Amino acid sequence: MKIVRGIFLGIIVLVAAGYFGAVAYMYFNQRALQYSPTGELTALDATRLTQAEEVTVPSGDEQVTAWYHPAAANMPVIVYYKGNAGSFTSEYERFEQWVADGYGFVAFDYRGFPASPGVISEVAILEDAIAVYDFAAAKGFPLVIWGWSLGTGPATYVASQRESEALLLETPFLSAVSVAHERYPILPTRWVMQDQFRSNEWIQEVEEPVLVAHGTGDRTIDVSNGVRLYDLAPNPDELWIVPGAGHNQLWDSGIWAKADAFFRRSLAAN
Repeated sequence: MKIVRGIFLGIIVLVAAGYFGAVAYMYFNQRALQYSPTGELTALDATRLTQAEEVTVPSGDEQVTAWYHPAAANMPVIVYYKGNAGSFTSEYERFEQWVADGYGFVAFDYRGFPASPGVISEVAILEDAIAVYDFAAAKGFPLVIWGWSLGTGPATYVASQRESEALLLETPFLSAVSVAHERYPILPTRWVMQDQFRSNEWIQEVEEPVLVAHGTGDRTIDVSNGVRLYDLAPNPDELWIVPGAGHNQLWDSGIWAKADAFFRRSLAAN
């Protein structure tokens, strides 16, 4: 009996050690797990954005690098918040399409991503998001907000703090911590995660019309996140679910046609 008890206690100790080891690993490496801030930079002059300019926007003790293009007459500027990997500059084909259709845009790298110096954190990202929005607001055009993946967090936060014509959320999470909990259900993510991006709380203060776009094939952020977040929006406009579409496939699935129509009817209503 003593031998069995000793074996049982030994197993408990090993399991406990493994569990707390996993918690410690996640805690000390969480930002490396949450962000992928590496990637190639695309030069602005390598794109068709011949009238865009590269600007620096002060944010806290740092400054972030952005591309800005003004809008055509009676058109809005899209304030774009990127995802958790690489540089915004790799998404230049989106920007080219927007400009071709008369929209302006501002897009940028958060602190710690390839084009912008600094250290990544939720506090820094939200500060950068507000700073870039305020930069765009000073230009005098109507503004619409577009967030993709991680960027849906700062996009929702900015919409809760500033006025715009519309908020588009592409593959959003309910909150970053809810996604972490879905991936690691046995770990105490709500207690140890530092950058939780609680969009589920911010969305309740958003007065703008909201369009949520998601795909049922998304393996990065489950489509249920987008559905639940949309249900919390005080001013919901449309929930666009694309059967089978993955996390990076909504642009090729036609999100721009949806976005263009959404932005135009939001402008017409105001």
